[in-house]
Amino acid sequence: MSQIGPIFRALMRNKVGALLIALQVAVTMTIIVNAIHLINARGDLMGRSSGLDEANQFYVTSVGYANDFDAPYVIDTDLDGIRQLPSVDDAVQINAIPMSNGGWSMGLQTKAGEGENSVPTALYMTDEHGLNTLDVELIAGENFKATEISYRDRNTRDWPQSVILTEALAKSLFPDLSPTEIVGQTVYIQSNEPLTIIGIMDHLQAPWTGWTTVNHSMLVPNKFDSPYSRYLVRAKPGQREQAIEQVEQFMKQREVGRMVRETETMTQVRMDSYRGDSALQAILWTIIVVLCIITALGIVGLVSFSINRRRRQIGTRRALGAQKADIMSYFLTENVMITSVGVLLGIAGSIALNMWLVSSFNLPRLSYIYLPIAMIAMWAIGLFAVWGPALRAAQISPAIATRNVYH
Repeated sequence: MSQIGPIFRALMRNKVGALLIALQVAVTMTIIVNAIHLINARGDLMGRSSGLDEANQFYVTSVGYANDFDAPYVIDTDLDGIRQLPSVDDAVQINAIPMSNGGWSMGLQTKAGEGENSVPTALYMTDEHGLNTLDVELIAGENFKATEISYRDRNTRDWPQSVILTEALAKSLFPDLSPTEIVGQTVYIQSNEPLTIIGIMDHLQAPWTGWTTVNHSMLVPNKFDSPYSRYLVRAKPGQREQAIEQVEQFMKQREVGRMVRETETMTQVRMDSYRGDSALQAILWTIIVVLCIITALGIVGLVSFSINRRRRQIGTRRALGAQKADIMSYFLTENVMITSVGVLLGIAGSIALNMWLVSSFNLPRLSYIYLPIAMIAMWAIGLFAVWGPALRAAQISPAIATRNVYH
């Protein structure tokens, strides 16, 4: 503590170097705090539950090419055969895959008519096997009946009378009602088409991972009459690979005028869907590491330059009885003081940058737990960077005081 006064006065005589270090620390801390905040936010995004039994699910697609291709017949017989395979728990034809970033979306209203408030939702076409195949649970109401399932094509305008909604979607439509009270309510699609809510399911993620209403999903009792068909299959626990092999073999051996195309697990779907987020995390971590290295090297350079300018002063102190530990302590304390100024500026910068990110890009607000962590990290980087130059300063001989260092 007794060195703080002399150190402060010395810094005032060399303000430029101290200010450069403080600004470098401030900029690094500002970027690091917000980068770590974004990394964790992306991690939370990537770790969201889809509502599926991902470890045991996969989908397979097929395309009919024959002129007399009978889509409803092929779909019905495909599903009957797939469901009977020993490794398969259940299967369903579906128009979109959760987390795949491709699918159907519609708007639901609680009142009919143009201009009424509409709540966006993802739309999944399934049959009575949809709940079990998707691994979602009803928390109120009932499942579709086999007699309710109908085929539709791209030109069909009419909608089935009954639908099943996720709890999140139901609450957005009817915030004051409980799930059991929502069952039986009417909602409207395409402004005037009435739909009756027959069930509320716990959770099912929409296909678009970047959606702000990602938990808004709806099941309708439809199969899609099209040469292109996608089957979602749920294998029995631990038998996904066997199920993939058996399903592909079963479908390929059927001579119905179609090609079996891609097969992909839900684990891979998740990885592909969040690939951009994973890449962003890697880039941000790289930026953090590079910034820390640059900051450390900057401190080393400026401190080394300062020590070279003060070699005679250091030698004089050694000649007057200062120990090596005193010299080390001097430069370490000096660095802590400079870094502390940078840290204070970094706190202000971190908050300001986050406020701009929140207002401009609708990103989550900064969790202030990152600030003390970043402060400790900056002090640690500063002490680590200055340790080597300070150690070299402590090795300066007292005899240097008697020499003229400028030749």
